[in-house]
Amino acid sequence: MAEKLILPTEVKVCATCSYWDGERQVDPDMKVVVVDGDCQGECLVQEAGKPGLHDVRCECDCLWEDLEPDSESSGDSEPRAA
Repeated sequence: MAEKLILPTEVKVCATCSYWDGERQVDPDMKVVVVDGDCQGECLVQEAGKPGLHDVRCECDCLWEDLEPDSESSGDSEPRAA
């Protein structure tokens, strides 16, 4: 069994990016991501396999995006259709 890691959502690794398609659990209240230490996934921007703990700060063609929902930070005051 792989070791579980708990990461704040603002840590810039693939597992905390909204464009990374890998196995993870996100706690919206605590704003943490839980992944296996050896998790793998696909970067939807680069269309390439990336480990979840890959540090993206030195990636020139990375479009890392926080997992925070857009609705909280958008300031949109119009009601949304149900």
